[in-house]
Amino acid sequence: MSMRFTAKARRGMVALAVAAGLAVGVAGCGGSGGDDKKPDGSASASKATGPNPSTQQGQSDQPLAELKGTDGLLLQITSAQRDSGGFVTVNGTLKNDGAKDLLIPSALSGNETEITKNGPSLGGATLVDSKGKKRYYVLRDTEGRPLTTTGLNTLKGGQSLPVFMQFPSPPTETTDVTLQLPTFSSADIKISG
Repeated sequence: MSMRFTAKARRGMVALAVAAGLAVGVAGCGGSGGDDKKPDGSASASKATGPNPSTQQGQSDQPLAELKGTDGLLLQITSAQRDSGGFVTVNGTLKNDGAKDLLIPSALSGNETEITKNGPSLGGATLVDSKGKKRYYVLRDTEGRPLTTTGLNTLKGGQSLPVFMQFPSPPTETTDVTLQLPTFSSADIKISG
């Protein structure tokens, strides 16, 4: 009986070690499919003092486009970069051009239940490929969280916030798309990369 107990104990320790190794491996992947270039899907307004996603590779000083929203909100698109991982990351700056504090409209999250249950975000954004007649929605992680800036609440007068949105990549020959975001004007942007 003591041999049986020792064998069971060894198998249990091996199983525990394998499970721990898998857990560490999965946690290390972070749901990004092994693509280390993908920005953190949980970037939020409260992290505005952290790394600025709008200073990523491929950006210029001049915005690609400006989308005007309600009550003085302005979204300046600074880059739209295609990645070899099969997605496009759109970076920009959300600014309150007015003097008064402004509550970010909840409509920016869109109306999909899976996205809205994760809180305020830019989850309602889409890229439209007019020539290919396709619309691309913001990507989501395995738990349904949109891969875009989240936690949007209030912007003080004159305050700016770096933002990002990730979409599935249109075909490589498609470089001109239209960015649409609820409550904002649409804008044509060019995808690089």
